[in-house]
Amino acid sequence: MLRVRGTIGDLPVDLTLELDEGDWAQLGAQLQTVKPASAAPVAPAPSVNQDAALWQATQDLLRQAGQLSGPELLDQLEGLAGSASAGKRLLVRLRHSARVKVVSEGDVPQYHWIG
Repeated sequence: MLRVRGTIGDLPVDLTLELDEGDWAQLGAQLQTVKPASAAPVAPAPSVNQDAALWQATQDLLRQAGQLSGPELLDQLEGLAGSASAGKRLLVRLRHSARVKVVSEGDVPQYHWIG
């Protein structure tokens, strides 16, 4: 027996399915043969040394520039990190760093290295 509870929109759902051994075997066989088409290979997590080196390179980039606009900095961080999502994580990390001051100038934030 399989029970499914939840909602569809505003409607509550409480569904009970009764499956015999043959149904369970057929379901199990289907689950083993079905592979998601959109499954992307998972990149291995960076090691602690790689993460520390990337963070140091990120800080050096802003320190050497003195200040950069958010979009310009993000573009450079994406190149440095190798992906858009990793670049965004570094940008967020910079935003919360005590060595960085973020000033909003209109719609574009400016990242300043304050050391």
